[in-house]
Amino acid sequence: MGGGMEVQKNRFIEDWGSARENLEHNFRWTRRNFALVGIFGIGIPLLVYKGIVREFHMQDEDAGRPYRKFF
Repeated sequence: MGGGMEVQKNRFIEDWGSARENLEHNFRWTRRNFALVGIFGIGIPLLVYKGIVREFHMQDEDAGRPYRKFF
C-alpha cells in the first residue's frame, strides 16, 4: 500500500518536542520567571478581586445597605 512514502523527520521539530516533554527536568527559576509568576499568578488575580469587591461596595452604597464583608 503506497510504497515509497517514508516520512523524513525534521530535526528541529523533534528537538522542540523533546524539550517540551522534559520541561520539568530542564526548568530553572530566573528573575524573568519570578516576575511572570508575580504578575500573572498574584498581581492580576488580586486586581480582579479588588475590582469585584469595589463593584459590590458600589451596589451596596446605591441600595443604602452596609458594606458586605469579604475574606
